Amino acid sequence: MAVERRGYVRQSCLHPTGETQEEMGMKAKPFDIPKQQVMQAYRLVRANAGAAGVDHQSLGAFEEDLRNNLYRLWNRMSSGSYFPPPVKEVTIPKRSGGERVLGIPTVTDRIAQAVVKLQIEPDIEPRFLEDSYGYRPGKSALDAVGITRKRCWKYDWILEFDIRGLFDNIPHDLLNRALLKHVTCKWALLYIERWLRAPIQQPDGSLVDRDRGTPQGGVISPLLSNLFMHYVFDAWMKRHFSTVPWCRYADDGLLHCRTRQQARNLRAALEERLRECGLELHPQKTKIVYCKDTNRRAACANTAFDFLGYTFRRRPVKNAAGELFLSFSPAVSKDALKSMRRLIRRSNLRNRVHRSIEDIARDFNPVLQGWITYYGRFNRSALYPFLRYFNHALRDWVMNKYRRFRRKKTRAGQYLQRIAQQRPGLFAHWRYGMTGVFA
Repeated sequence: MAVERRGYVRQSCLHPTGETQEEMGMKAKPFDIPKQQVMQAYRLVRANAGAAGVDHQSLGAFEEDLRNNLYRLWNRMSSGSYFPPPVKEVTIPKRSGGERVLGIPTVTDRIAQAVVKLQIEPDIEPRFLEDSYGYRPGKSALDAVGITRKRCWKYDWILEFDIRGLFDNIPHDLLNRALLKHVTCKWALLYIERWLRAPIQQPDGSLVDRDRGTPQGGVISPLLSNLFMHYVFDAWMKRHFSTVPWCRYADDGLLHCRTRQQARNLRAALEERLRECGLELHPQKTKIVYCKDTNRRAACANTAFDFLGYTFRRRPVKNAAGELFLSFSPAVSKDALKSMRRLIRRSNLRNRVHRSIEDIARDFNPVLQGWITYYGRFNRSALYPFLRYFNHALRDWVMNKYRRFRRKKTRAGQYLQRIAQQRPGLFAHWRYGMTGVFA
């Protein structure tokens, strides 16, 4: 017989609902979801930050009552009573022009999706093929650029393809067939089904039901799209065109061909395959490219292509003997350079006169280092015009901050050059010798 005593139950044994651990144990949950998995999912979401969803709750606001919020999510998911809210529709500009539509889940929903991803990814990930690079652990966009660079030296022709609206047009029935083949966790399948059906909230507040697609912007969406494309494209290529090297990053892909005719045949076959699976090639972004260099002299309208922020085209390089020749190789694309310049303009660097130069360095170094690490991997010299642009913006900041340098570009540039010589590690790009270009 239970005996109640005042103060007997210690606070450490209480859960946010006020229930003791003993009382919790008496309530059976249909799904066994470890609380540690929910905490791990939260940490993953926190690392990626992100905007608020339809409930307008930011990550910071969620963390104000973190223990209670995580407990409620675990309790609802474990009991099967968790239903995702609508996904907030937002648009962002593309580097190549136009807009991309994203679906932003709430913070709570992002954590719930991360819980499911942690559950199913270990079973699905090993099934994927080596040349699928997008959104995969241990693989990166730079890996895809690197392997493409090597293959362009071996194969004369490329079929560059882009799938129109991949995330928005994945047929649910085909995706579910792939999921049932690899996922045995019942609660994971249940919540994936609910996420696929969750409506989209448009900017005017109206809700739109969905019968296909998985919103780009969701935590679980990249894994689901990779699983779908594994069967639509990756495994299909291995089965029918095993001798053709390929590389795919989400909805962008490249096929390396020996001849122009082989590329044409592959395009026709790929168009038919995607049509069977409810998708289509983007007509403007899909093209046949000739990898023209010193030894390749065939005529072709397309002798360059963009892939993952890099432009592949013929460029002058030196061999081991110091002789110049034309090599088909990658360097940062014009669109990427425009995007970086646009970000610096919008940052209003020139007018941050209330900040010290050390503050400016702390603000911009993470971004600068990220750009140098990514776009400087191949043909770093192509990045120098942008780094000079940043130095010029920094020079304008000096002119606005210090009265003695007003309308005196040369003197302001000399002042910065002295600082760069004394403190070459102050800015990320100065460490790579990008000093002395302030005039």
